[in-house]
Amino acid sequence: MMYAESRKIQLIEEVLKVTNEHLLCELETVLKKASKTKLKKLSMNDFVGVLSKKDATEMRKAIKETAETINPDDWK
Repeated sequence: MMYAESRKIQLIEEVLKVTNEHLLCELETVLKKASKTKLKKLSMNDFVGVLSKKDATEMRKAIKETAETINPDDWK
């Protein structure tokens, strides 16, 4: 997270140095398009091949250990 904040500050500093009006317009256009673009929700299929079997096993174990168990009687 800190790295992203540092990159944003560096980008702002570079934009402040821009004197070319055409370049400023181009930057504005890019930012406007980016803000209108909806982010795609990721699914588990997007991560196929990214995690090793060991990582996947550890994730399943962590989920199993920390997930709440639902008691059907709680709804009565």
